[in-house]
Amino acid sequence: MSRAGARVGVGTRFRYDGETVEVVELAATTAGNEVVLKDGHGCVRRLSLKELLFSDRAEIVPEQTGPAADDAEEIASVVLSQLRDGERRKVLERAEHVREVLTGYRSGSAELVREGEPRTEYGDDELAEAKYAAKARELGVSVRSIKQWVADFRRHGEAGLVSKHGLSGPVPPSVDDRWVETALEVMVEYTDQSKPSRTLVIERTRARVIARFGPEVVPQPSRATAFRVLEGLERRHPLFRLSTKRNRDIAGRPEGPYGKLRPTRPGEYLLMDSTRLDVFAFDPFTLKWVRAELTVAMDWYTRCITGLRITPVSTKAVDVSAVLFQSFRPRPAGRDWPRHAVWPEHGIPRTVLVDVEGAEGPGLASPPLAPETLVVDHGKVYVSEHLTSVCRRMGISIQPARLRTGRDKGPVERYFRTLREGLLQVLPGYKGPDIQSRGESPEDDAFFFLDELEVIVREWTAVVYHCRPHEGLVDPGVPGLRMSPAKMFEHGMARAGYIEVPRDRDLAFEFLQTKWRTVQHYGVEIGRRRYSGPGLPEAGIRSPYDGPVKNGWPFQVNPDDITRIYFRNPTTREWHTLTWEHAPSARMPLSEDALVFARQLAAQKYRFPDDRLAVADLLERWNLGLGTTLVERRMVLRLAREQAAIELPATEEESVVSLPSVRKALGQAEALEGQVEELLPESVEMGDDDEADLEDLAAEDDFYADALEDV
Repeated sequence: MSRAGARVGVGTRFRYDGETVEVVELAATTAGNEVVLKDGHGCVRRLSLKELLFSDRAEIVPEQTGPAADDAEEIASVVLSQLRDGERRKVLERAEHVREVLTGYRSGSAELVREGEPRTEYGDDELAEAKYAAKARELGVSVRSIKQWVADFRRHGEAGLVSKHGLSGPVPPSVDDRWVETALEVMVEYTDQSKPSRTLVIERTRARVIARFGPEVVPQPSRATAFRVLEGLERRHPLFRLSTKRNRDIAGRPEGPYGKLRPTRPGEYLLMDSTRLDVFAFDPFTLKWVRAELTVAMDWYTRCITGLRITPVSTKAVDVSAVLFQSFRPRPAGRDWPRHAVWPEHGIPRTVLVDVEGAEGPGLASPPLAPETLVVDHGKVYVSEHLTSVCRRMGISIQPARLRTGRDKGPVERYFRTLREGLLQVLPGYKGPDIQSRGESPEDDAFFFLDELEVIVREWTAVVYHCRPHEGLVDPGVPGLRMSPAKMFEHGMARAGYIEVPRDRDLAFEFLQTKWRTVQHYGVEIGRRRYSGPGLPEAGIRSPYDGPVKNGWPFQVNPDDITRIYFRNPTTREWHTLTWEHAPSARMPLSEDALVFARQLAAQKYRFPDDRLAVADLLERWNLGLGTTLVERRMVLRLAREQAAIELPATEEESVVSLPSVRKALGQAEALEGQVEELLPESVEMGDDDEADLEDLAAEDDFYADALEDV
């Protein structure tokens, strides 16, 4: 009988470091059991028995035959797990017959005797040959088969009684290996091309085999056999069954084992990506339907969306920086959001707060994080000098993903699919994920403006996505537990013990674009717009910067609000706000794209247009004239206020301008009084009731001052 053990003692041989040695002595010491080895050259060495038995440098040389790890037979669990229920019952029944031949009992033990056992023909007094003959007559097989069963059972147990024919699997078609390898070579050549037919691949394979090896050297399979060969090769290199894009993705997989970044705490890795939404929306500037593009930032550990922005047609570098900034300073939560969807101002989950109601403010839409590593693709907006400079300044490492490898940002790609299936497909203007799924005219159903769509996506993310358990969010210590992104944030904070938060609120200005301009007596001119304000250096003072413009100064420009720019004094290091000369005509944040569109409209209408006329016509196109109702103006002003990409901290100049006395000095109060006088008829005498109505009308006009303060 084979044995799995081997005796270790004097005379046992080992293979140590490739050399055969023999044990000549065993010794027990205070340090443990030791052995004395002697090699073929007569050299003696002393080793610990533990090292000899468990070290990879030593291997025992057994004296008797027995099982080994490199045996050709499969292990018992592999053999038995391949059996179906009927085959397993047949093997167990055959094992009972073999045990009855060997012991006289089907169970193999006299303690588990069955009724009528042991039978006379299988008693202890009978010879083995008589038992074999009796069992052969009982089962209707030959004596040789019974002997083979007994031998297999003694060597491998029940696994040895399994039929070898049933485990061989399907027989592959007998085709020359040269023809198969050539067919696979042809299939690989079509990876980056359009999908061919199987017949074309077979014909090209036959022609190449004849040209390479000669005619009638390699046997050509029949058409049916060739189709079966291609079906088998489809598992090695997909070409016919899946889409061409999916086939290219599979062909681009790495040959070695997959690696993976494993985040251990919130903020360690931040995934950023952009995608075109499968829904049409209205552009508030042109009032036409456009394609919307969504840019998001996701914390890899928690799957929390820390920032998002929807832009028309395409994404710019400043949009990506705005999304990244939302991770530092999240947007405020909506007033009507449920309590579980709102994050406290400081980002700590509510479950770890002692006094939840003591948190001031309406709360945040996402947790604030200072990311350590940014995982992006190779898009121009993600590798631009603007984003890389901001990340270097903030101490954020940039980890680019592999080309055409979406799985490197798998969690954010899954978020896009969840957003489409959970929200976008129920909105008007939904166009489907591809051209085959598109309706007849989905652009005619476009209903939401871009900023409204962004508010809807942001609210759905906070209320539904952050609070719903995800299959990918698990704790290795509790595999069956499924957690939501909000719960995973709590888990990560408890595990790490801390979170990274922004250290300075004025870091927002560093996310803006920098424009180099000289200072003139009238101020600064950027894009044919003149800015001025307190804190601006006097004209003629030499700039300490060696920038691209001679004697130029750096100014931070927000493309979503060109009514003001920002300047930092190189001496005091304080930020100052410079206002556009036509900003009072806008009465709201005005983007650079909107001004370009307004200039085009004014050029078609006026012979000598300027920015004041362009802005006035644009506001009239948006129905922002005096003829609109109070509700409409409040709605449009609120939408314009929420459209700013980056929420910048108010500087000292903005706080001063918002004071009532300063507004009165600037003439805003007189303008309101003039509007009230124009609305009243000159011939009407004013009484007590009329004066009260006048006060109500003035109070309504004060709304615009308050709204513009927020803007």
